[in-house]
Amino acid sequence: MWFFDAFASGFQHPTDPGRLQWFRILFGTVLSARFALSLGQGGWDRFAAGSLSLHLAEQRFGATRARLLASVYRPALVIRTIAALALAAGLVPRLSLLVVLAGAAMELLYLKSPNAVRYTFLTGACLLVSGDLGHGLSVEHDPSTANTWAQCLLVLITTDIYWNSAWQKLRSPQFRTGLYLAQWVHTYSQVKDRLPYRRFQYAVPGLVRRHMGNLTDRDVRLWRAAAAAVIAAEIALPPALLIEQTMPYAVVAGIAMHAAFTCLKPRQLITFSGLTVGTYGTFAA
Repeated sequence: MWFFDAFASGFQHPTDPGRLQWFRILFGTVLSARFALSLGQGGWDRFAAGSLSLHLAEQRFGATRARLLASVYRPALVIRTIAALALAAGLVPRLSLLVVLAGAAMELLYLKSPNAVRYTFLTGACLLVSGDLGHGLSVEHDPSTANTWAQCLLVLITTDIYWNSAWQKLRSPQFRTGLYLAQWVHTYSQVKDRLPYRRFQYAVPGLVRRHMGNLTDRDVRLWRAAAAAVIAAEIALPPALLIEQTMPYAVVAGIAMHAAFTCLKPRQLITFSGLTVGTYGTFAA
């Protein structure tokens, strides 16, 4: 298996550089979508004069630094979106990647739960240490060792993300028994019409709400089965992706799982789901 051969050879095992180049294109595309979405739903007006966000920034950083953040905020939103598009298009990719990561880092100053930013940094760091990001939209396939180390890092990161997530779910009785998912969908069914921006924030299908959103014993049992399937999938996906014979089935299963995740929180999970699925190609040599 190429992954273990790469480790045994000190990462001198040739791999297809196109694997990382395709991921670079997808990384830029996903971040372009994320940054574009951040312009709407009040994002453009964050730190406007008299806003709560500016008041909180002043409390956290002081008045002078908060005003500086407010002054660079809108230009940074535009610049990082342009840089993400340039990265996807392969225009000065390494410089574009640095600007994209700096633009993502800005979110650490005001997001309460910056998990998407951390995952962006992890996967972006793998691109930074790669030897051949490619140029433009063309992808090279001549085997080389330029991206072997970076590709192995992406595989390790995705494996850790999945296995750590499965471990956390196994340790949570509420998730493991299906109660968490049952309560989440039931609550959403009750309050969905009162939520702001509901068309963009949540996308739970009506069929699921009607047949699994009533918090009955039957619903909890169904969600328990769903929770068990998710845990099993997160454990099995990394090794299945590395094995050539099982990889196509693992890709389909992974895409289906992330599509279901994204229905729960489309806007919040676009980065995680997009980048995680995007790493699947790096599991092949």
